[in-house]
Amino acid sequence: MCVGLSARVVSIEDGTALIDASGAKRKVSADLIDDLEPGDYVMVHAGVAIAKITDTDADESRKIMESLDGNGETDH
Repeated sequence: MCVGLSARVVSIEDGTALIDASGAKRKVSADLIDDLEPGDYVMVHAGVAIAKITDTDADESRKIMESLDGNGETDH
């Protein structure tokens, strides 16, 4: 299964974007997206920003990932 990660763009320089994914910052390729600016949200896969997304999409994606991580489980 392939999973993309949603993240906010912090800065862009020479085709590389510094992203913030829930506090974790890393550099990814931004070559596939022409009109990317700091503050935009992107979907990242394999170190590449593959699509621009809305902040609503990013929130929804974050909530799904948190639920998969076990944060939504109840005690039995």
